[in-house]
Amino acid sequence: MSLARNSVGPALGQGTPGAWKKNISERAIALVLLLSTMLSILVTAGIIFVLLFEALKFFGEISFWEFISGTRWTPLFSSKHFGVLALVAGTTLTAVLAMVVALPLGLLSAIYLSEYAPDKVRKPVKPILEVLAGIPTVVYGYFALLFVTLS
Repeated sequence: MSLARNSVGPALGQGTPGAWKKNISERAIALVLLLSTMLSILVTAGIIFVLLFEALKFFGEISFWEFISGTRWTPLFSSKHFGVLALVAGTTLTAVLAMVVALPLGLLSAIYLSEYAPDKVRKPVKPILEVLAGIPTVVYGYFALLFVTLS
């Protein structure tokens, strides 16, 4: 019991001179952290509220089934249509094709580098791959949009 009292006492400002200053600074930091936490929770709740409010307003004008099963997306025309089926199908097809290429290539490359590659190959290639892995995929997409697609 005395061991617990000896370890908790200084944190409560008891026992050592000058400990109350440390206690005040710890309380100030705890207050700043609490306020930061509350701010982030309020911002997140605000974002969720705005998204739900706008979604309910949108689905008040357009039926959910029409949104899910429609094949035309023309929000700027005089007769507005908001079907996402074609958009979801295109995204799914693109993701599946990318996985068909990337999964075997990446997996076989990783197995080769970790199990079979000699040190003179592994040492320069591994840091390069680690740097490339740190680049967000959006950057690769932007690069492809600028340099790979036709003008």
